[in-house]
Amino acid sequence: MASVVLSEAEKLYIVHGVQEDLRVDGRSCEDYRCAEVETDVVSNTSGSARVKLGHTDILVGVKAEIGTPKLEKPDEGYLEFFVDCSANATPEFEGRGGEELGTEIANTFYRVFSCESTVDLKSLCINPRDHCWVLYVDVLLLECGGNLFDAVSIAVKAALFNTRIPKVRILESEEGSKEIELSDDPYDCMRLNVDEVPCIVTLSKIGYRHVVDATLQEEACSLASLLISVTSKGALTSIKKLGKGSLDPESIFEMME
Repeated sequence: MASVVLSEAEKLYIVHGVQEDLRVDGRSCEDYRCAEVETDVVSNTSGSARVKLGHTDILVGVKAEIGTPKLEKPDEGYLEFFVDCSANATPEFEGRGGEELGTEIANTFYRVFSCESTVDLKSLCINPRDHCWVLYVDVLLLECGGNLFDAVSIAVKAALFNTRIPKVRILESEEGSKEIELSDDPYDCMRLNVDEVPCIVTLSKIGYRHVVDATLQEEACSLASLLISVTSKGALTSIKKLGKGSLDPESIFEMME
């Protein structure tokens, strides 16, 4: 994770401000920065989105390809996540520096999307046991300015909303073999229902209080954070703790509330 070095005086200034519900950029503890969301930004993908949240800049592309269903779920398609941490985002990502963070983000999203109601995977099945749509979700971190997980979750949801999957017809020959025919019409496509796709809200514990949408400086003052994925209807689908510090049960319930 991109980090910033602060002096003890700077940390004290941030912590004392948070206790008074006033942050360095003027926000209160539970205020988000303005997020810019742009869709259909990459031409050679099935769907794409770019999200800017403060100084955090995320690009997501989704490619739909025909694959073979998994043995345990023969009548469903599936999603694959890949996260690339650009060396331009922070010098810490040069070489293999961003691999660990990329794996952590990808694993978090596998967990978030493991809930059956998140995406209708059965609609991605073309021919049970033989063919299905595989959605390759590629995440590129262009700039890291804090609160990565929240920004990535918004970008992934926007890219899936923008995704167009070609309509498919299965033709059966006289010999009994099946062939797949894809529609050439770009408007003859299937769209995903993303109503149940959750967004992640990261709550960072600073002193005795917590903040949402932490900046890099605020993350440097936080020893523990809670990642909560929540749907538009307010249902919590997963919770994960980040950081080396501990959280008492009272703090966790307060953050979830």
